[in-house]
Amino acid sequence: MNRALNVVRLQLINRQTFVWIPLIILFGSLAISLLIYGIIQSSGARGVMISGGVQAPLWYFGVIGAQALTRTFPFSQAMSITRRDFFIGTLLTAVLTAGLLAVVFVVGGLIEHATNGYGMNGWFFYIPWVWEAGPLAAGVAYFALAMLAFVIGFWAATVFKRFGSLATVVTLVGVGLVAVAVAWLVTATRSWPAVVDTVVTLGAFGLAVCGILVTLVLSTSSFATLRRAVP
Repeated sequence: MNRALNVVRLQLINRQTFVWIPLIILFGSLAISLLIYGIIQSSGARGVMISGGVQAPLWYFGVIGAQALTRTFPFSQAMSITRRDFFIGTLLTAVLTAGLLAVVFVVGGLIEHATNGYGMNGWFFYIPWVWEAGPLAAGVAYFALAMLAFVIGFWAATVFKRFGSLATVVTLVGVGLVAVAVAWLVTATRSWPAVVDTVVTLGAFGLAVCGILVTLVLSTSSFATLRRAVP
């Protein structure tokens, strides 16, 4: 565990990647959303305003996952850090950062709820469907999404390191084709109402649990690939 914590320190040498840039993206998106809310209100429009900007840092987490391997892995091997310790330490770093974002998400949602959407009925953190099971479930959902995005990026980077650019592109295109095929199958069988009902039944917390399971599967695959990856 001490060696894994050393990897956490190694990853956090450049805190911009893991801490400051995600926070800047999050609060920058919040500022833009509030300005848009103000413009809409000044035009005389009324009603609930909901922004999807809270997901902005999640997209960047995929980039962080890729950078955590491509930028740091070769250096770690030069320092004689085992691949197992590198893997565990990197995931611990992601857990800490995702946890920080989840805390900010929950605190922001509570502030919005207390101020009725900043006095403008404008919502950024407090999305009713996500919060219907309470603050803890909302925080877990956001944490799970952040970790899933990170592991997807990390997984793609391990494929790149192990098999090269061509195999990575082919793999990603294959994943895209599978997703399209699944969408076609659901459409052809007219199963979208059943899919929507399942999503509603699971709720944000249930989907978060599913996301954590997918994250575990991808993490296992990433570690298996990392063991044979070339630094």
